[in-house]
Amino acid sequence: MSIEAQIKEILFKELNPTYLSVKNKSRLHQGHAGAPGGPETHFDIEIESARFVGLSRLGRHKVVVDLLRGVIKNIHALSISARPPR
Repeated sequence: MSIEAQIKEILFKELNPTYLSVKNKSRLHQGHAGAPGGPETHFDIEIESARFVGLSRLGRHKVVVDLLRGVIKNIHALSISARPPR
């Protein structure tokens, strides 16, 4: 299973999001200094979940990173936009 698919599966299962977008941006960064080669190294995650109600931005990011810790260990760059439902 791809890293992108694993990210989606974990976040859907654990956070029951009302919105989730996982974009693999790796192809835009191949070859730049410090970036490992490979098709899955850079991701943007946008997620909206009731689990984030009352949490600070840092708290929301921590929830996401903690859930994905085993999957993202080989990712070079990860952007997270996590918010409670609007």
